[in-house]
Amino acid sequence: MRLEAEQGFVSGQQLCDEYQVSRTAVWKAMKTLQTEGYEIEAINNRGYRLVKKPDLETAPVVAKKLTTRFWGHPVYFFDEVDSTNNVIKLLAEGFSVSQTTQGMQVEGEVWAAKAREGTLAIAEYQSAGKGRRGRHWEGEKGVNIYMSFLLRPEIQPENASMLTLILAMAGRKAVEEVTGLPSLIKWPNDLVVNGKKICGMLTEMSAEMDEVHYIVAGIGINVNEKTFAPELKDKATSLSLELGRDVPRSDVIAAYGRAFEEYYEKFLQTQDMSLLIEEYNQCLVNMDRGVRVLEPQNEYSGVSLGINAQGELLVRRDDTKDVVAVRSGEVSVRGIYGYV
Repeated sequence: MRLEAEQGFVSGQQLCDEYQVSRTAVWKAMKTLQTEGYEIEAINNRGYRLVKKPDLETAPVVAKKLTTRFWGHPVYFFDEVDSTNNVIKLLAEGFSVSQTTQGMQVEGEVWAAKAREGTLAIAEYQSAGKGRRGRHWEGEKGVNIYMSFLLRPEIQPENASMLTLILAMAGRKAVEEVTGLPSLIKWPNDLVVNGKKICGMLTEMSAEMDEVHYIVAGIGINVNEKTFAPELKDKATSLSLELGRDVPRSDVIAAYGRAFEEYYEKFLQTQDMSLLIEEYNQCLVNMDRGVRVLEPQNEYSGVSLGINAQGELLVRRDDTKDVVAVRSGEVSVRGIYGYV
């Protein structure tokens, strides 16, 4: 864009001359850019100045930053959806999905065109975002990352739960690459910065007894959120709050894709965490710390010893001194004195 190349103002007449258009056409173009999220200052006798670009823009802009082999190819961008996980499910089943002024539109069934692995859906806002154990994931519009992508791995269904750990490792690496902030993983897949959660992840699977049809991986990252509800402010934070400046969301998305492909490839080689267990445990905020295991019908305290090759959290129980393997799913692990 012409305004990006200038430090200051560009006169309307100059734009008219360069592009051979009328003053009205220039004015309409600026209005269109403003509706797309560009902050443009207009002053009589001085012209137009670009103050701020939107950091997530559109699907083509995000796609341009991707250097991945399959992740994010293609990418769908929505202003608002109920859940990006639901979008990917529809695409995985062969439905055609598009954005309308009223929201997401499902346009019939096209069984010959089921979405391929790596298909990515990004939304500026989710009205019914999903979290683990049936929780609702909330956030403001236009400041965070809400995205889901499709996987079609040739693995046994019982190994699919380990992918949640892969998602977390990719998120941690992307955050540190883009921001420099050191982040840790709270088992199985929460990202933590300075003791507070910045990211949540959820996988949903369509499978039979011995075959995975597809897996939907959903990620929500608090990027430029400035305020949190009273019940969350002591547990949640954002990259922006930790850095003191806004972070380009599209940069985080691109870094996430690169990191995910790296870890996913290693996981597929063995269908377990054996090639990644050392790195994961180095980033585990619970490592060698007291934890409280909350099972549906049982609760106990112990010390976290890290994960095993199946992605289970090994915990030495305080009461029996036995080392037990805790599987993710309907189990929560909390710190003895708080979230971590």
